[in-house]
Amino acid sequence: MHELAKRLTTQFEVRVLCPHAQGATAWEILEGVQVVRYRYAPSRLETLVNDGGIVTNLKRQPWKWLLVPFFLLGLFWHTWREIHRWRPNVIHAHWLLPQGLVLALLGLLDRRAQPFLVTSHGADLFALRASPLTALKRFVARRAAALTVVSQAMKVELARIGVSLDKVSVQPMGVDLMQRFIPTPDLPRSREEILFVGRLVEKKGLRYLLAAMPEIIARHPSAFLTVVGFGPEEGERRAQAEALGIAHQLHFLGARSQVELPALYRRAAVFVAPFVRAESGDQEGLGLVLVEALGCGCPVVVSALPAVLDLLDPKTDAAALAPPGDVAELAARINAALAAPEQARSKARELRERLQQGFDWQSIASRYATLLGSLGQGHER
Repeated sequence: MHELAKRLTTQFEVRVLCPHAQGATAWEILEGVQVVRYRYAPSRLETLVNDGGIVTNLKRQPWKWLLVPFFLLGLFWHTWREIHRWRPNVIHAHWLLPQGLVLALLGLLDRRAQPFLVTSHGADLFALRASPLTALKRFVARRAAALTVVSQAMKVELARIGVSLDKVSVQPMGVDLMQRFIPTPDLPRSREEILFVGRLVEKKGLRYLLAAMPEIIARHPSAFLTVVGFGPEEGERRAQAEALGIAHQLHFLGARSQVELPALYRRAAVFVAPFVRAESGDQEGLGLVLVEALGCGCPVVVSALPAVLDLLDPKTDAAALAPPGDVAELAARINAALAAPEQARSKARELRERLQQGFDWQSIASRYATLLGSLGQGHER
């Protein structure tokens, strides 16, 4: 979201409002973007959006429901205050709930309210399935001037819950495929390293990859897994690795910045994204880590969730697609990639060329700039 805001600063004056986090400042400028963080609790308790995100935190630590009213009130008040201070021409809300809902409610209070675009990234749409919450999603969609989702699968889900699609378009978030996530053909690539990048939460499916590792190691004894990311499942996954006897071939690196990720993608033998549908219904909205890996020329194996099919074709890319949650098939596809590295790398280069035009930040930002410009045209501050 910050990356999109940064790209839009060449055409718009951009301000971002987000919740405060431990160690953050209340106001700063990041790469030309004005970032305003609002408080919703004492600093040591501002953890509702940390690690696995709001839905995961509420599930794993129910006491955090006590923070929700303060989070919502803080968001409502500071959104209203920033709108009246700054008077933007158009507002872009990321997530239907709660950000889109706040703007929809503010619009009821002020007939001159600015038009707003709302973007759903996945968790807000696929999870939060209770009937009252589904009704709120429909309400937000009616009030929004436009609505974007990051994959065709999400558009199908909107239709399923009764949202009219006349204002909906598929506009994924982007990846820097021109300068950052690029291949380095002269750099030797590992023949044994399997790479996972993502939050350590249920829908990312790391437990299935760990379960597949004994079969992979049986075929490729030197194979090892590098895990990049953090989240509430880390303790469970470490314990799983110990129980499987693979802890010595598993490296947890923790979180890594966007600047550090390309080097990891460029050295790995294969990147694996074992996505699954979580018990709550939450699933990947698209899976941009896949585009990052392919941008660096890294072979990939990924679960064939509906959203992923915006990136890979089941007919031509079947070797890279495994049924979600199927450990045996996941292991088989990883083993095949390790056994035929040149063929896997050639396929990665082909996929990179296919994805470049649709997912590079330059084209993504241009499309969003056109949409936001059309919504804000004629609205006076």
